[in-house]
Order: sequence, then C-alpha cells, then structure tokens
Amino acid sequence: MKNHQIHLFRGIVPLLLAGFIISQGPMAARAAEPATNGLNVAIARTTNGAIQLDWTALAGAQGYRVEYRGPDEATWQVCPPASQWPQTGNQWLDPQAATSSRWYRVVAFPGSQAQRGRVLATNGLRNFTPAEVNALFAASGIPAPLTPKYTVTAMQVVYETISARGEKTQASGALVWPLGVGKSLPLASYQHGTLFLKSEAPSYGQETEFVIGVALASIGYATVLPDYLGLGQSPGRHPYVHARSEATAVVDMLRAGRTVCGDQQVALNGQLFLLGYSQGGHATMAAHRELEASHASEFQITASAPMAGPYDISGTMYQLMISTQAYADPAYLPYTLFSYNDAYQIYNPVSQALAAPYDTTLWPLFDGLHGSGDVNAVMPSVPSQILRPDFLQAFKADASHPFRLALQDNDLYNWTPRSPMRMFHCHGDRTVPFANSQIAFDHFQANGANQVELVDPFPLADHGTGAYFCLIGAKDWFETLRR
Repeated sequence: MKNHQIHLFRGIVPLLLAGFIISQGPMAARAAEPATNGLNVAIARTTNGAIQLDWTALAGAQGYRVEYRGPDEATWQVCPPASQWPQTGNQWLDPQAATSSRWYRVVAFPGSQAQRGRVLATNGLRNFTPAEVNALFAASGIPAPLTPKYTVTAMQVVYETISARGEKTQASGALVWPLGVGKSLPLASYQHGTLFLKSEAPSYGQETEFVIGVALASIGYATVLPDYLGLGQSPGRHPYVHARSEATAVVDMLRAGRTVCGDQQVALNGQLFLLGYSQGGHATMAAHRELEASHASEFQITASAPMAGPYDISGTMYQLMISTQAYADPAYLPYTLFSYNDAYQIYNPVSQALAAPYDTTLWPLFDGLHGSGDVNAVMPSVPSQILRPDFLQAFKADASHPFRLALQDNDLYNWTPRSPMRMFHCHGDRTVPFANSQIAFDHFQANGANQVELVDPFPLADHGTGAYFCLIGAKDWFETLRR
C-alpha cells in the first residue's frame, strides 16, 4: 500500500478517488494544495475488492470522518458505517466493493475544547414537602407509587457538553435531592421519554416526568434528569433517538450534578442507578454502554433499568416504519427521519424523502415550539404514507440505504453489559413492541451477560399504562441494592 499526499489521488485503484483535509471542521476543503501538516493518506483496494484508507494522525484533531460523492454529485455522503460521530482511529474500510467512480475525502475535526460537564448556571426551582409530592402525583394523574419521606429541593442545571457532531455546546437538566437524610446519598439518573416541546423538558419542573425525579429524591436519592440536546436550555433541534448524543448528554449531566451536589454539601455514596422509559429506555441503554466503554474509572453503575425502549430500531421499529397499518403515534417517523438527516445527511432537500404535502407541512413543526399533537394532526394514520414512493421503495429494498444504515447505527444490543441490568417491558406494548427488549436480551445472553434480566411486570399493559408498572418494578429493585 503506497502513501500519497491527501490533496489528490488518481490511478491508485480503478476508481476516481480524491482525499481532502478540512482544517476547521466541516467547512470548505483545500483540494489543490499539498498538506503542510504531515497528514498523509494511503488508499488501496483489498483482495476482496473493498476500498481501504489509512491516514496519519493530525495534531489537534479530535477525530475523523470519511465521506464520498460521485464525480458529478455536489453533496458529500457519510461513508458507512453510518455514524457521523468522528472516529478516533486512522483507518477506514469500505464494507462493500465500489462499483462506480467515487471521490473520497477524510474530514478532520478539531478538538472541541469543551469542558464536558462544566456547570454553566444553576436556576433554583423550589422545595417540595412530602405532602406536596403527593399532590404532584395527584395532579399528574399518577397513582402514588411510593410514600415520600423527605422534603426535596429541585433546581435547573445548565452545563457544557458536546453536540451530535462532537462540537462544544450546552445542555440542561434537573437536579433534585432530599433534605435532612443524615447520610450520603446514592445518585440516580432518570431519562425521559419522547418530547417535542423544548418547554416540556424536565428542568422546567412542570411535566409528569419531572415528578418521577421528585419522587425518587423524596425517598432518598439525589436524582438528575437530563433534558438531552435540543430541549430545555440546549440550542438547535433535538437529535431524537440518537444513541451517542443521548449518552454524552447523560454522562455530562451526571458530572454536572455531582459538581452541584458538592457545592451544596450533598454527600454522595458512590452508587449510581440508571433508569428511563420509552426514548428514555433507549437513552438509558446508550448511557450504560457509554459509561462502561469510556468512563468506567469515573462512574461505576450499581444497577440499570432500561424500560420499553426501541433498542432494535433497524429491525422491529423499521418494520413499523414501512408498515401499511395504522400506528398510534405517527409523529415518531418524521421525528426520527429529520433527526437522522441532521446527523447523517441522508437527503437534501426534504422533498427527496417526503411526498407532498408533507415535504412542506411537517418540517416547520419540528422547531421545539410544537407538540406531538400538532404533528399528529397533519400526519396520516399510516406513517409510511408521508414518504415518496421511490424513497420508500429504496428504503425497503436496499439494506445499505443511508436511512437503514442510520437505524443500524442506533441499535443498542450489539455489546455486552457488565453491570447489573434489569430490562422492564410489557408484552401488551404496541407502540414500542416487546420484541425490542427480547432481541436485546437474547443478544446480551449470547454475549455472556448473565447479570442482565428481562422482566414483564404486567403483560396486558400497553405503552402508556405499562410505564407505571415498569417504574414501580425498577424502584423496588433499586431499593434492594442501595446503601
């Protein structure tokens, strides 16, 4: 394999190939000048016909991404695997033998300089007495799942983190802790379900899932509730069910929460409990994976309870996306499609993917100022009907379709949990089918993760009513483990 400067490649393999270095993130490329920073790329075709790129490390780069386009195309596409997240390695292998001419480029991303988890601001909410906690349950329509013991304090925390592209940004979340416990506290992180409105985020202290954090605090847990990116005090659109940014938002909220606890002289005992429902189940699973893979020396997970999450997005949830049957929450499909297009550059413009009139009516509703009801009001009951027939056909027929690859990138079962995990899911769930948890559980078992369990707390419950039974099950399990 021969080394070549990154500025241009011709005749290396029987394709038209080019490599570029982008010096200031994903901006304009320098195509005609030799690299002066010592970055070199080697490119070759392997024995099975695939393309392999190797490049030298670039000082100051936090990661790299390989992109491609046809010689007559203007738009660069992210090379598979679909993840737009900058990889830290210096090699990329095209999993498929290219059958037509392509230009390739290596994009170097400068270090974000983000101080991940640094507290930027705290905004006080209020105290809640045990009686007020019970009143919150009543107002939310939730049967009281526990007996509050302590008055709790809740505040909004704004912290520094990284975006879905690895760039410096900010996010927010709620921190709730009990008063007068008299001993150090376990730390819990609750990941919320699907939200459309920025103002629905837990850190604003008004929605049902905020009550769950208050409830946990009222029985002795210091609890963080991440808003995720794009919700609460975070700019931009929310990267819905995007595993990597869900995980980093949770990890950095844990860091920020721990800092504020120190400032408030709230002692923590080192235990960490993770739980979340629906999208929150997906985020909990993603955070568990991220913590064990990259932050094991910083956080040790005591127990994790992902609940009713779409862990098999490319399989079970994909079948719902292409189905010709009505679906209870059709807004989930455009939410996923728009989110993954932001992350993976699947189409441009939106009319390449969506049929009229949905190519003009849907996109403006995903601005953080419209709720799921607004979206569902303009959606057909069969979600796949919003897609252009040619886009839908390609999506169904091509396993390497960019949208299919994006779905695969956000599956959450191809790894091996090490800490205790109890997955909760009800068989009656039709919104996020039980198969998501069964498939994940089967993979974990096959990988040797014998400390993972799958529990159905109430088989007849659907996605909405099942939340209560799953949360009770997680709380009861945590109570047997905490100090």
